[in-house]
Amino acid sequence: MKNTVLPIAAAIALLAATSFPALAQNVAIVNGKAIPKSRVEALSQQVAKSGRAVTPEIETQLKDEVVAREIFMQEAQKRGLDATEDYKSQLEIARQTILIRELFADYQKKNPVTDTDLKAEYDKLVASAGGKEYRVRHILVEKEDQAKTLIASLKKNAKFEDLAKKSSKDPGSAAKGGDLDWANAGSYVKEFSEAMVKLGKGQTTETPVKSQFGYHIIRVDDVRQAQLPKFDDVKPQIGQQLLQQKLAAFQQDLRSKAKVE
Repeated sequence: MKNTVLPIAAAIALLAATSFPALAQNVAIVNGKAIPKSRVEALSQQVAKSGRAVTPEIETQLKDEVVAREIFMQEAQKRGLDATEDYKSQLEIARQTILIRELFADYQKKNPVTDTDLKAEYDKLVASAGGKEYRVRHILVEKEDQAKTLIASLKKNAKFEDLAKKSSKDPGSAAKGGDLDWANAGSYVKEFSEAMVKLGKGQTTETPVKSQFGYHIIRVDDVRQAQLPKFDDVKPQIGQQLLQQKLAAFQQDLRSKAKVE
């Protein structure tokens, strides 16, 4: 009797010893098929990349999700859905999408935007946006004669703001008395800009300024040196912009080298 008990006990111990490592590597076994922990880890990485913390509660939800997916996938395979042309087409598109995403991620990792790149781009922006800014009001009308009449009224001490509210056809500024806020000369059409920069603080154009929009009467309320954001404040935005530019150039380079018939 004792001789039969010992081999059985040994067998149970051996079975337990071989089962624990297998269970440690798997989340669960669904209908005899083991689900590896790597699936949960892959989902956890996606959650982490989205900025969410992978808490114990989230991890439990991910495990449940992985098990549910395996159950549904097994049923789909039973029904032969993985053999349909529609499934194969969608699978190929998904494969391409993932692989292309990995290609772009690899390129960006190997071609990072450096601090030198960021500073150089910032200096370019400063150079292009530097100089003076103007606080301007304008009145926009359709006909030159109407503009001349308004200029005559201004010379008789009519209030610019009142005339703008009453007569200007610019919906963005009329209600504000013609106020266009602070902007540099490059923000406006050429004719408007050229007339504006000739004016000093408090001056108004003596004659109507014609542009593609109609006839303008322009008054410069104030002038200042351009107020630009500090480098550290715009560094993330510049970095993102440069990353997109580099990636676009990489894509265009691949397109130009490819032989497409």
